[in-house]
Amino acid sequence: MEPSKRVQSINLSEIRKMFEMAGEDSINLGLGEPDFNTPKHIIEAASNAMREGFTHYTSNMGILELREAITHKFKVDNGINTSPESVLVTVGASEAIYMCMQALVNPGDEVLIPDPGFLSYNACVSLAGGIPRGIPLNMENDLRMIAEDVNERITKKTKAIMLNSPSNPTGSVMKKEDIKAISEIADDNGIYLISDEVYEKIVYNNVHHSPGKFCENAITINGFSKSYAMTGFRIGYVTANLEITEELLKIHQYTTACASSMVQKAALAALEGPQNNISEMVSEFKRRRDLVVNRLNGMGIECSSPHGAFYIFPKINNPEAFVKAGLKKGVVMVQGKAFGAHGKDHVRLSYATSYNQLEDAMDRLESINYKF
Repeated sequence: MEPSKRVQSINLSEIRKMFEMAGEDSINLGLGEPDFNTPKHIIEAASNAMREGFTHYTSNMGILELREAITHKFKVDNGINTSPESVLVTVGASEAIYMCMQALVNPGDEVLIPDPGFLSYNACVSLAGGIPRGIPLNMENDLRMIAEDVNERITKKTKAIMLNSPSNPTGSVMKKEDIKAISEIADDNGIYLISDEVYEKIVYNNVHHSPGKFCENAITINGFSKSYAMTGFRIGYVTANLEITEELLKIHQYTTACASSMVQKAALAALEGPQNNISEMVSEFKRRRDLVVNRLNGMGIECSSPHGAFYIFPKINNPEAFVKAGLKKGVVMVQGKAFGAHGKDHVRLSYATSYNQLEDAMDRLESINYKF
């Protein structure tokens, strides 16, 4: 007896492996988790829900008032006209990605994914029996996905295109013209367009654009982990046209039943409460980004300032040796190859940790005297 060949073909996360290797005094630049505390009014909403006995199952779709708030958010922030009946509350954006692949992809279908891209995309496509096809993100395009690269990789087997802007791991932000053009490609070819927008609020001097306002076949995924520092709450959401949402619900119903009841109340408080925490967090992330970029450039590592998220993805000579040398100095990074074949000459550094720790981490990396 042996496990499913689909599961055997999937590797455990390289990010988590690096996390496990870290010593007590290590500075972890590997995990993509904001170091900020969840705003107090959000925590209080969850606490109140538990004290008031709101601890039972909810509707599979999620509580109505949260779906109404998400519908309003989509319209105001993203220009997407949807309805509570087409919104599904999930256990994080990760569940939403998995649901999409299970509900939409048949064995042998191809899904275009960014390369380098978030490692769950490749795994979720494969677990659904699909074939992930990487769209190279090139340095000359500032590691952004562009329409021309997408269009030339469309085949009769292409079932869906996966977008992620701002991007993990590159920090790039797609331009409006490419979002619109890729939306047209999807509609013209009858292809699903799945947009992972969990970093939408973390942008610097740029504007986030959602394909959902341009594309009839768009599926928009978002969550609360990054914008509201709610990673441990595991709460996300997805919207699509009603026909697609009904298929997604089948997967959701038989995997998780519903998102946590009290966490849904916390998510509602996040959307309806003060939003100043986001701007303060983004301002601090920008300060940290500038620190890391300037220090890396000073070491001879050429890297431009990313326009979103909280990652830097510099190209570097012998990244494997650099990551190992950094680990010996107590700095945890992730090799770019974990995010796809076109990431092999890069490393990913997360600056979602304190400014003081980042200064210490840069001092340690500089002491390596590495030949870049």
